Amino acid sequence: MQWYHAPNTREETSVDLDAFRQMVTKHPKGFLGRYGLGHKLIQEGGNLEEAVEHLTVATQLDPTHVASHLHLGRTLISLGRKNEARPVLQAGIDASRSGRSNGGGDLVPEMEALLRTLG
Repeated sequence: MQWYHAPNTREETSVDLDAFRQMVTKHPKGFLGRYGLGHKLIQEGGNLEEAVEHLTVATQLDPTHVASHLHLGRTLISLGRKNEARPVLQAGIDASRSGRSNGGGDLVPEMEALLRTLG
């Protein structure tokens, strides 16, 4: 049984993006749709400002989801918004260390490294 299907074509990938957009439309306060859409936009080289919007909402809906903080922080850095990235990355580190998150400890070293590069 195959559990995961990697998209082979741009058309298959865009269906996933459309599915996340539909999720956000139907449930604007749903974490999964917001995180999924933001992450998918980054993966596909889509609109990074839109990705920031969705990932920001995702971190507000679930402040303990460490990966949301990492993806948002990385994206803010790539957009030159370093001052905004610092507290986002620190919040992800704090969430992981607080014991409130469902994992994400493996992402802490990358977030710490990103913070060091920001000075």
